[in-house]
This record gives sequence, structure tokens and C-alpha cells, in this order.
Amino acid sequence: MVIQILRWLKQPNVWRPVCCASCIVGLVCYALSSSFNHLFGKWTLLKLFLYTVFSLIIWISILFANVWQHSPSLRLKAHLAFLVLIITSVYSFFFDKVVNGKPDPYTLISSAAFAIMSLGLSRQTHYGFEIDLLYFFNGCLTIQLMMIKLFLLVVGACFSYSLITLRSFLDTSPENHHLGLQNHVIIQVDFEQTNTGTGNTDRESLPQNGDLRFQNHIVTHMDSHSSQHNSDTDLIKPQLMASIKALKKKNRKLIHIFSKHMEKYLEAIVDSKKLTQLQLLTDVNLVMDVIPSKTIGDLQETVKLVAAAGFGKECFHVYSSCRREFLQQCLLRFGLQELNMEDVDRMEKIENWRKAFNVAVKILFTNERRLCDCVFHGIPFAADISFMEVCRDLTIHLLSFANTFTSESRSLNLLCSIIPQVWETLLELIPEFKSLFSDQYSVSLRSELFTVLKKLKEDVRGLFTELKNLICHDLARVVVPGGRLHPITCVVMNCLRDITPNHVLEEYSLGPDRVGNSSLFSVQIAWITEHLDYRLEANSKNYMNPALGYVFMINNRRYVAEVIGKNHRLQAILGKDWTRKHTAKIQQNLEDYQRSTWNKVVEFLKVENDGLVAPSINVAKSMKDGLNLFNHYFEEICHIQAKWFIYDEQQREQIRISLENMLLPAYGSFVTRFQDVLGNQADKHIKYGMFQIADKLNNLFLGSKEIEQAAAAKEK
Repeated sequence: MVIQILRWLKQPNVWRPVCCASCIVGLVCYALSSSFNHLFGKWTLLKLFLYTVFSLIIWISILFANVWQHSPSLRLKAHLAFLVLIITSVYSFFFDKVVNGKPDPYTLISSAAFAIMSLGLSRQTHYGFEIDLLYFFNGCLTIQLMMIKLFLLVVGACFSYSLITLRSFLDTSPENHHLGLQNHVIIQVDFEQTNTGTGNTDRESLPQNGDLRFQNHIVTHMDSHSSQHNSDTDLIKPQLMASIKALKKKNRKLIHIFSKHMEKYLEAIVDSKKLTQLQLLTDVNLVMDVIPSKTIGDLQETVKLVAAAGFGKECFHVYSSCRREFLQQCLLRFGLQELNMEDVDRMEKIENWRKAFNVAVKILFTNERRLCDCVFHGIPFAADISFMEVCRDLTIHLLSFANTFTSESRSLNLLCSIIPQVWETLLELIPEFKSLFSDQYSVSLRSELFTVLKKLKEDVRGLFTELKNLICHDLARVVVPGGRLHPITCVVMNCLRDITPNHVLEEYSLGPDRVGNSSLFSVQIAWITEHLDYRLEANSKNYMNPALGYVFMINNRRYVAEVIGKNHRLQAILGKDWTRKHTAKIQQNLEDYQRSTWNKVVEFLKVENDGLVAPSINVAKSMKDGLNLFNHYFEEICHIQAKWFIYDEQQREQIRISLENMLLPAYGSFVTRFQDVLGNQADKHIKYGMFQIADKLNNLFLGSKEIEQAAAAKEK
């Protein structure tokens, strides 16, 4: 029965209602005491209201003290300490004012209740002032008893001694010493750890995931050990329990600090001006600076004792479980851990993965490595084993995500965007990753990384194969109306743009093989651009109107030149000679378009008479016929080509200016000569003025929808 009571009293949750109830009793009894009435007089509504508010604040502080103690805010803890200081000071002041009077039972009960409240508070929280409150109220009770009768000092001393001894006993007395446990070590930890990784040889000998939940306690069977070790474990167990709890207690503060640290780090990654700050933010001593040296020192000594007692594996596993919880909470706090295989097409998931992997390797893992080396110093291989245990689940999760999302069926454009980002992230972190996981126990993690890299190499080769098939087999099937950009041109060039942001893929994805002076990667790029142009040229022949075929080529070649012009890697791969030839092709398409369409129209504006002789009737008739033909063909061409489309405004403006330079001088000269020949009768034959010709040319290549929008805008 006594053992059950002691076990019951050791539960922190038992003391919470005791603490709250004793607080209420103390406040109520003090309000009814003669000393209170002597100091403040009779009760009034205002006094009752103020005392009620004051009591409510005290009671809420006691009720939620266990929650607030985990807050990383030092201000909150400072405010609570200040509140306790002020309350005890005021209480002491008023107590001294009535010291000459004899206390009544209410005063004694309130002091005893406040002392019990302080004991209950010390069992739940660790602010540092709980034991001082216990001493203070015990002293007040003892003095009050002495004021009644001097010999009542014995009663006050016994009461105080019982509370202080009980607190000391509950904090330090090992349960198994009283219970005579010989075959078990019970380590109580008050948090839950979910383990999702796969085990290795050492871990398979331990209880599985379902048995190690850290909800109430961890029971590790040690029946194989002799009874000689039992007395040692009885002494080691409370030390290990206290050390793990102390380490876990700092997790909340660490998470708060790490969140701000990771945010600054990720900002520095995207800002080239903050490279110096980026180096500072990868400090490996961040955890060591926050956790008190005494906590780490106690854990070092305890780990050595546990390992010497033959329970090293169990100790390493308990420690690793605690630190895994910390890593997961860090990433969750920053919104980086919620990575799943659903919605992997969404680019924000990929960006979250990049952030998570950077933060894990550069900050979290490096700090955990430093902590493991310190805690397990002097124990062979212990730091390596524990570090691998701590980081394994998170590492496998991150690498598996990278390995899986490229395997699913998704758009080619998205895949071309994803693969370079994954490549760049992994290859940037490979040196540090290999350095962190360089020991023999981390072989599986290194293998996992290189499996992902190998898979990505295959994906890059598959991308080039798919692009070739797209160009050779699918491009000719579609004739784009209006001479617009071919959709396959956009897909291919966007993929080439995204897949060559830097030298990463060129160096690693297709291997170091060389063809002449170029890498295999460069040869693939050159082949794709060359055959894309060839297939587009063939596709342009499918248009009934040759001029539309030239517009089609202007659009597509212009887009190819635009993508390559904005990508330094593509420019370097294809070279200046390619750029020069490609630009010449676009200019040739423009000249062919003008020749096939407008040269015939300009022919109608030529005057056979040189103007040196008087115009004849035949000349006048010829000019009338030429003007009528010009008006007819000009109107028909503008009507048709207004529905054609050139996507690039600069290119469209260039063509318009070129046509104006061709048509307006010839048309102006013809109209002037025509007016000289026909005189006043010329005006009824002239349908377009110079400004009308220019306005018609401005409406070319806008597309049917664009024409409607322009007309609607004019009406408004």
C-alpha cells in the first residue's frame, strides 16, 4: 500500500489538482482571517471585487504554470518571477504589521495551504522560485504558531520538515529501490516519438516501434544480465531519466531559436549579397551554445555509466528517439516537414523539399553531429551509431521524396523544371553529406543518396529521348492556324531552358563522355535544336499560302532565338556561329515573306511613262487599272493577314516598319503622278490616303481575337 502511494505521489499530474485546491483554500481562509480584517477593515463591494480579481490571477497562474514553463519567451518567465517577488514582499510586509497579534485558525490554515501549494507547484514546474515559496510559507506558519504558544514551534517544525523531506524524497528516490526490481529498468519520459525508419542489425534486437512510444514509460528487458548489475542500474536510472528530461526541456527553446535561424539562412541562400551571413548561419555549435554545459556534462557521465553497465544499445536508442523528436518539430515549426507524394506536381512542394534538405544538412545534422560527438565522447562508435539513428528517418524521407516524384507520370515541362533543381540541391550538398555520414554505420544512407543520383541520370537521358520523339514524330501532325508558335517548339525550348541553368547537369547527368571537344550533353542539345528547326521548316510547307509558312517560321525561329539568348549555358553550348546563322535565317524568312506577298502589289504602282512627255490616254487608263488592282489586292491581303499572328511585338513592329518603307514611298509617288495625269478626276479613284495605308498595316498579324479587342477599344 505504501509503495502504491509513493508511486502515485511521484506522478506530476497528481499534484496539479492538489496545487489548485490548496491555492483556493489558502486564498479563502486568508480572506476570512482576523489579520486580513485588521489590515483592510470590513469587506466592501470594491474590496471584494479587487480581491476576487487578484485571487483569480493567482489561481490561473498556478493552473497553467506547467504549460507556461515550456515557453521559450524569457520575458514571460521574468514577469512570473517578478510577480512572485512582489506578492511575497507585500505579504511579508502586512504579516510584519500584525505580528503583535495572535493569528486565528484561518490564518494558520491559509499559511499551511500556501505551503502545500508551493510543494505541488515544485512538482510540476521548474522556474526556480518554487522551493523558495515553500520555505517562505513554512516559515510564516512556524512563526504564527510560536505567537500562539512557544512550544507550538515543534508542530511548525514537524509540518515544515515533512513537506521538505517529501519533496526531496519524491525528486531523488528511485522507484525500483523500493519496489525491489531486479529485471527491469523503467525510464519515464513524457513525450511521444513515432519512428518510421527501417532498422539495422543493432536496432532489430530492440523493441519495435509500437513498444517505444514514450507516452508514459519505456520498459527495457534486461533478464540476461546478472543480479550484480541491478544495484548499479538502480543508481544509474534516475540520473539517465533526469538527464533526458533536462535535454528534452531545452527542445522548446531550441526550436524557437532554430526557426528564426533557419528563416535567416533560407533568406541568405537566395541573396548573393548575404554569402558572409550564410557562412555564419551554419554554425555547428548552435545547440551546444543553448543547452547548459551542466546538462551536457551530466548526460556524458550518465551515458558512460549506462554503457559500462552493459545497456549501451538501450541508452543510445533512448537518446536518439529524443533527438529525432527535436528534428521533426524543427521542420514542422517551419512548415518544411509536410512533404508527401500527393500533389507533387505543385512546384511549391519541390521548393519546400529544397529548403528542408538544405536546412537538414547545413544546420540540423551538423549540430546533431557536434552534440553526439560531445555526449558520447570516449565511447567507441557510440557517437556514430547514435547520430545515424537520430538522422536516418528524416534523411530517408527526404531522399525518398526526391527519388519518387521524378518517377510519376507528369508533364514534360514540369519534369524539366524539377530535375535541375533536384540535381543542383543534391550535388551542392554531397560533400557535406558524405562528411557527416562517413562512418561504417551510415553506408545505407550514402547508398540511398547515390541511388537517387543514379535515378536522376536515367531521368535526364529519358528526357532527351522523349524530346527527340516529340520532334521527329509529333511535330508534323499539327498545322498551327495563323502561323502561330507551334506548341512543340514551346515545350522543347522551355525544357532546354530549364534543364541547362548551369553546368550541373552537363557535368554529371550524362557522364564524362566526350564527342570531339564537346560533352555528350552539348551534343544532345545541338542535335535537338538542329532537328527542331529542320522539322519546323518541313511543317511550314504544309501551308497553302507560302507567305503564311514564312510567318510561321519567323514566329518559331524568333522564339528559339529568344530562349537561347536569355540562357548563357545554351549560348555557350551552341556558339556564336549558330546564333549568327539563326539570325540570318529569320531575316531571310522576312525577305521571302515580303517578296511573296508585297512585291506583286508594288508592281501595280509602277508608271510606264517617265513623265517627260504629255500623258496619253493609254497611260491614264493603265494607271487607273494599276490603282484599282492595288486597292483590291491591298485590301484582300490586309483582311487575310490581320488574322495571322506574330507573338513578338518587337518583331511585328519591325515587319510593319519594313512594309511602310516599301509601300508608302511607292504609293505616294504613284498617287502624285496619278493626280498630275487625271487632275481633278483623280480623287474619285483614290481609295486610301497615306495615313489609311499605315493604319491598315498596323492591324496586320494581330490575330482574330486581337482584332476584335482592338475594335472594341476604339468604340469605347
